[in-house]
Amino acid sequence: MGRAFEFRKARKLKRWGTMAKTFTKIGKEISICVKSGGPDPSSNSRLRVLIQNAKAANMPKDNVERAIKKAMSKDHGDYKEIVYEGYGPHGIAVLVETATDNNTRTVANVRSYFNKCNGSMGTAGSVEFMFEHKCRFTITQKEGLDLEELELEMIDFGVQEIFEEEDTVIIYGDFASFGAIQKYLEDNEFEIKNAEFERIPTDTKELNAEQQADMDKLLGKLEEDDDVTSVYHTMA
Repeated sequence: MGRAFEFRKARKLKRWGTMAKTFTKIGKEISICVKSGGPDPSSNSRLRVLIQNAKAANMPKDNVERAIKKAMSKDHGDYKEIVYEGYGPHGIAVLVETATDNNTRTVANVRSYFNKCNGSMGTAGSVEFMFEHKCRFTITQKEGLDLEELELEMIDFGVQEIFEEEDTVIIYGDFASFGAIQKYLEDNEFEIKNAEFERIPTDTKELNAEQQADMDKLLGKLEEDDDVTSVYHTMA
């Protein structure tokens, strides 16, 4: 198995956020998506995936419809996706993805978390190069599906790694290949259960238990912030 498999295995050991946090994240993603591509899922491929993500997360249908309607309202604020970078304690690189309607508030909060936990905010690009930006699709396993054949067939669409996980198949590809992979899966009638973007560290650093506790304190503060959607780091 490749780096994506190991990354996913490690991430599964920890539950990231509560159900309410997940609903908030998906709601913001829907808002951004509708603003840029329109409210019709049939013509907005990214919105189709987000609606499926909401379904997989057991987000009520009313919440999804409300998020779409709010995004179309003139009175609704615009969310922007902004990435912050820095170093946590013990030299661990940290990349923070946010969706915010008030950048001044968000950057002040993120900076304060770093400062309070013996870390420091960095400039744009200071740690991003340490992570590979990937797209990930989770699809329902088909009876008799040969993963090696599927991987060979999808290489031309940007797929880099495929593996089984329980009753599903996980597909990783380059960030820019999201649309091509989604189209292939839809055209070939695969059921997409979930699709997201992830940042996989190219290298990780081992910490002892005390040092890990220091990092967990920073990660906890970041993940509790309503504007933060995802946090990635280089801690093993």
